[in-house]
Amino acid sequence: MATRRNSTDDPLAPVTLAVGQEDLLLDRAVQHVVAAARAADSDTDVRDLTPDQLQPGTLAELTSPSLFAERKVVIVRNAQDLSADTVKDVKAYLGAPAEEITLVLLHAGGAKGKSLLDAARKAGAREVACPKTTKPAERLSFVRSEFRALGRSATPEACQALVDSIGSDLRELASAVSQLVADVEGTIDEAVVGRYYTGRAEASSFTVADRAVEGRAAEALEALRWSLSTGVAPVLITSALAQGVRAIGKLSSARGGRPADLARELGMPPWKIDRVRQQMRGWTPDGVATALMAVAAADAGVKGGGDDPEYALEKAVVAVARAARSAGR
Repeated sequence: MATRRNSTDDPLAPVTLAVGQEDLLLDRAVQHVVAAARAADSDTDVRDLTPDQLQPGTLAELTSPSLFAERKVVIVRNAQDLSADTVKDVKAYLGAPAEEITLVLLHAGGAKGKSLLDAARKAGAREVACPKTTKPAERLSFVRSEFRALGRSATPEACQALVDSIGSDLRELASAVSQLVADVEGTIDEAVVGRYYTGRAEASSFTVADRAVEGRAAEALEALRWSLSTGVAPVLITSALAQGVRAIGKLSSARGGRPADLARELGMPPWKIDRVRQQMRGWTPDGVATALMAVAAADAGVKGGGDDPEYALEKAVVAVARAARSAGR
């Protein structure tokens, strides 16, 4: 993932400002500074503080000259939540930072506490962007960068499969990349990712939905039974079915255009536009309506409206696949 910094990229700069709400990236920004400080001085004193621990006067006490001139890293988390008096202390410190001390400010980046954010930037703080990843393309870029950072290659299909399987949690994605790199030799491909992560609940529920909207009833039922046997919650499967059918309905009624344009219009990533285009061939408005009613009935069944959630799901899967087939597949 691209990281924006200011003109200085020295982790031992007097002040580092980590801005954003992605916890993994914020933690890595801190770890980078601490590692650099301890590489320079193994006895570096690290103080990791929350707003309630940083009272007026505390920063001055922590950054006062030491008899032994020890190196110190002072980390302030959730800086946007500091009290007004403590913000004054921090701003005063920014004007004359102490030698051998690195101050790390973690700030969410919103309107709250913006005056401190502006003051740190004006003072020339080294800045690390830690934005929340909200788009599949950003998570895909993150996975690719993780493989590169570990000196390993993975195919584009493998990276996409990992994002599809793991979901949106960057910590889990980073952990999965590390696990694959540790366990697998050579280039990591889609088959390897499938062996490791196909069993994830989110991935398996969407497999059921994909096969159903493609009209492949037997494969959808097989995927359904496997998902249920591995503990996937029925409500996840009805949710995936609903999303799959709705995506077909949205795209079929949208104006033609490039995937990027349709993605903006429909709120889908471009790669999903391409996938849904392949799945929707032959679907009719009546077929979409019929499939949605079947999924709604199943959803009610798995949420207590029926005696047998598995049977309700089987009926929905068959109904969706039948709607796809009757549409001319």
